[in-house]
Amino acid sequence: MANPTPHATVPATMSAMLLTGHGDIDRLVYRDDVPTPRPGPGEVLVGVTATAKNNTDRKAREGLYPVKKGEVTSFAMGGEPTLTFPRIQGADIAGRVVAVGEGVDAARIGERGLLDFNLYPDARRDINLTPDYYGHGADGGFAEYVVVPSDQFHHVPNPELEDAELAALGMCSYQTAYHMLTSAGVAAGERVLVSGASGGVGTALIQLCRILGATPYAVSQPEKAEALEALGAEAVIDRGELEGFAQRVLEATGGAPIDAVMDLVGGEMTDCFIDTMIQDMKARTSYPRLSIAGASGGNISEILWTRIYLYQVQIFGVSHGTRDEAEQLIAWIHSGKLKPVLHATFRLSELHQAERYFVSRGSNFLGKVVIVPDRQWEVHGAPFALAAPSSQQESRP
Repeated sequence: MANPTPHATVPATMSAMLLTGHGDIDRLVYRDDVPTPRPGPGEVLVGVTATAKNNTDRKAREGLYPVKKGEVTSFAMGGEPTLTFPRIQGADIAGRVVAVGEGVDAARIGERGLLDFNLYPDARRDINLTPDYYGHGADGGFAEYVVVPSDQFHHVPNPELEDAELAALGMCSYQTAYHMLTSAGVAAGERVLVSGASGGVGTALIQLCRILGATPYAVSQPEKAEALEALGAEAVIDRGELEGFAQRVLEATGGAPIDAVMDLVGGEMTDCFIDTMIQDMKARTSYPRLSIAGASGGNISEILWTRIYLYQVQIFGVSHGTRDEAEQLIAWIHSGKLKPVLHATFRLSELHQAERYFVSRGSNFLGKVVIVPDRQWEVHGAPFALAAPSSQQESRP
């Protein structure tokens, strides 16, 4: 392999958070002697400035991606397990190109960009049947450096976006959200119910609905209503009570049925979400559609299949997305149509604390938590730290 073309001296070792096995946060080990990767042909070495956290980080760590009951494992959609240990997690990576591999224009050195997080199985642009991603099947961004394909590290020079904000626009949330909408064929003028609306995928769905001309109705806590409505939600429906849920949604829509549901919750709520679409079939102009890309409320839902086939409910299981969708999202970021929803930043060495905060997040939580390498903290992390860090912080791992 030809020597990579460097922008500056790249150290032989770096700081990184290593996932050493399935389990609790004690399986995340902070090290400052991890070998710095080198870019191969067609790759770039990125100096990481910010990486957004996603729920998939926790679920992969805890082994919560079974395809059979009782498993403690991560997914292996291509047939072979790709999550091996130690692994550096972190999918939504922002940073700057510091070196390039063979075949990559050295003019890219110094570019700021955002990663399309997918490990694509082939070159097809409109389908992705064995989804995997950086931070799972290959090392990700909870480190000072990462190697990624040059064509998936998209240049985003937008001066109005700080690096932590750019990471908050990462593909793991936005591409999942966009693929939920495209899978269900959501069109302008349709009413869309968004569950888990205050998280990364939920806030992305609200914005993307508005870009597509659809009307999003958010399911969340009442105290988050003002912020979600400012983001684009037509109304916010309290998720707290299952009884009467469909009626409350119909009151918000003026009696019109929901056209499509974007389900990130699962569990008992899925049946309630279906109710919002089948109250008056004569009032519909399209089939009821349910896109599901999460199960934060439970991995098992009891649903009468007669309700599905008699009402002709179309169900779409959604993971990641496609190259074409990623590039459309980058174009919307360039144009300013997508806005970051950044909640707070944490130092990389404080990832244990960030994980606890992420899981126990309360009514004030909206948007993304972003992890910043310690050496980048003052520039890229400190301006977005929690307002009262002394009450939130714990000792570093």
